[in-house]
Formats: sequence, structure tokens, C-alpha cells
Amino acid sequence: MNHPLPLAPPDASHGAINEAQLLDTQRAFDSVAPDYDGPRGNNELIQRMRVQLWDTVQRELPIGSRLLDLGCGTGLDAIEFARRGYGVLATDWAPQMVERTRARAAASGLASQVATAHLGVQQLDRLSGEFDGIYSNFGPLNCAPDLAAVATECARLLRPGGKLVFSVIGRLCPWELGHYAIRGRFRRAAVRWARKPMAVGMNRHVIWTRYYLPREFHRAFASHFALSSYRALSLFLPPPYLVEFYRRHTKGCERLGRLDDRFGGWPLLRDMGDHFLIVMQRR
Repeated sequence: MNHPLPLAPPDASHGAINEAQLLDTQRAFDSVAPDYDGPRGNNELIQRMRVQLWDTVQRELPIGSRLLDLGCGTGLDAIEFARRGYGVLATDWAPQMVERTRARAAASGLASQVATAHLGVQQLDRLSGEFDGIYSNFGPLNCAPDLAAVATECARLLRPGGKLVFSVIGRLCPWELGHYAIRGRFRRAAVRWARKPMAVGMNRHVIWTRYYLPREFHRAFASHFALSSYRALSLFLPPPYLVEFYRRHTKGCERLGRLDDRFGGWPLLRDMGDHFLIVMQRR
């Protein structure tokens, strides 16, 4: 899930994301499925983070492993992993996204390596089988009603020693804080620190999402998974929704990207950034 602009309404609901909010989220992603491969879902900054997840999965799991994709979107990640020699079951809560993934796999000649299922992260109890690794890119798990339930199901579906590789929208994004604070939009700058689901506007629809610090996120998985590593994504670089700034200052931003690569895994710094990339291993 790319990170659109939060609406931060004063009446956002408390507690867990509920069924009505899940349906809001489904409709929002269905509405953008036809053009999600464009700037909204795969601009230069998104693609840079996407490649980091690809390479991390390949470092953690040998070629030929069976992978489960949670929130596959239009299938860009699933197709890339199939090209690299993995087998993938690609799932998404939005049926139009699943259709896009299925069509992309067929058009790429990779349908034998990429299976699809219309399934949300809250429905993993409907799956059977065993996987070597599970990945999720750009925040589908920020929309999960119950992370602990997701962790339990991931542990059931993974072989012993299997890996989770998740890209998650973080709480502390220095770029976002600065971007809105200098405009005097202090309430907007503090949106990620809300402890309740927040409404996120996309294409005249609403996505309901939560934000996490890395160790806060891991706590929901800790009884089943050891924390292997985590790092910041888009810490020095601007977040993807500021891609126009990146395009105006490409050379300077490329230097910032090198700082991301060098320092994004350092203590303290790795707790910041637009997203974080976390790796966990089944106990």
C-alpha cells in the first residue's frame, strides 16, 4: 500500500479497525487498480523501496522458496519474485488488484509460478499449506484489524525457521513532520502518532490505517517470531507522495538516497523514516 495523504478526521473511530472500515479500504484500492502501476503506486521513490524489499527477500530466502504475498496490489512484486525463481501465492483484499495480478502473471508467461487468491490479511485462517517466506510491501499490515492474529496465522503457515519480510508505514517520518510543520499544519504533522485507526483519503475513498514504530510492530509477533533486523526506508529521502520534490531535485535526492543506504540500519535512525523494512524468523 502506497501512503496517500491522511485526512485525520476528528471523528476517526477508536480501537480496532472494524468490518465497515475494511470494506472502505477494499473499495478504495479497487478504485485505483486500473492505474496503480503509475505515479500513485509505483513512482521513482516507491520503486526504490520496492527494490530494497526484493533484494532483502532474496538475501533471506534461497531461490526456489515458496512465498506468500500479503497485499499483492497489481502484482509487481509477485512477478519480480517469479522472475527470480520463486513460487508465489499472491493475495489481496481488493478483488480488482487480484485480477490485475492474475492478468500480469498470464501476460508475463509466469502463471505457473504465480497463483492468486482474493484474501485479506484478516482472513489468513482460510489458507492452508506451508510457505518458506511471507512478505508484504507498502503497508497492507497497517490495515490489519488484529496484528497478533496475523502473527498467529503466519506462524501456522510458515515452515520452522521461515522468514517474514514486511515493509510497514512508520510513526516517525522526519520529512513529513517538517513538511507540515513549516506550513503551520501541526495537527496534520502529528497524524502518525494517533493510537486509533486513521482515515486516509485516496481517489475519493477512505483507507483505514494504523502507524507503528518497528519494535511496537514486532511486539505483536514476538511470541512466534524472533526479530532478525529492521531498517528505515525513505529516512533522508522524501516520502513517495513528495515525488515532485524529488523530480525537481534529482541529483540532491540521489545523494540523500545514498545516505539512506548507508545509515538507514543504524540504531535510532532505523526507527524513523516513511516506512521501515523488518525481517523476523519463526521460532
